[in-house]
Amino acid sequence: MSIVKHIPNTITCLNLFSGCTASLLAVEGHLVIAAVLIIVAAVFDFCDGLSARLLKAYSPMGKELDSLADMVSFGFAPGVIALGYLKYGVLGDVHADFNPTVLEASQMAILLSAFIIPVFSGLRLAKFNIDTRQTESFIGVNTPTNAMFWASIPLVLHFGEYPFLLEWLSNPLYIIIAIVITSLLLVAEIPMFALKVKNLSWQDNKIRYLFLMSLILLAVLVKWLAIPLVIFVYILFSVIDNLTKNK
Repeated sequence: MSIVKHIPNTITCLNLFSGCTASLLAVEGHLVIAAVLIIVAAVFDFCDGLSARLLKAYSPMGKELDSLADMVSFGFAPGVIALGYLKYGVLGDVHADFNPTVLEASQMAILLSAFIIPVFSGLRLAKFNIDTRQTESFIGVNTPTNAMFWASIPLVLHFGEYPFLLEWLSNPLYIIIAIVITSLLLVAEIPMFALKVKNLSWQDNKIRYLFLMSLILLAVLVKWLAIPLVIFVYILFSVIDNLTKNK
């Protein structure tokens, strides 16, 4: 096989490597760098599919490898970031040691709730692989979008001043509610439009262009806070798109 045929899988491996590194750094409490690496993994995730289409280098192995990489980069890594904020809320320090022998049962349960994210991400990816309805669009929020939501929080706090967000993160109940809601959205029976475009025409991509314009407007109005709001804007536009199609 030509070396060109290996390019998509190589890019997927870079996605996996970025996710592994992000997970390690998140465990150590370096949430901002971990968040950046999740974004890097998302770029690789986009590029591997693009390169596979351009080079016509599809393979069953590539499909399985892509899901495995996504499980780490967009399932486990954001779960560890959520764990970091639960540690901040429960123990008062994102760098505190995760020592089961000194934690109360209630504290342990709170911290372990972060791993609801990778569990539902795994369910989402398994469902996606066998769901024939998801060849051109998505059913439920895809794992990269969910991961971007959790990765955006450290970046928002690093680049902007949002005292109310810090107050929110200091309450584990709010974080657990966010974990449960975003996890359920991964497997929800909500048709979502795909962001990939086949051409640049307005008629074929109207919902995508409107979505992009709304994001720019949101960024102007609320600046960095627009990043975690993307997931909710995406859901809103998908619902509007479905209602329009069903008329």
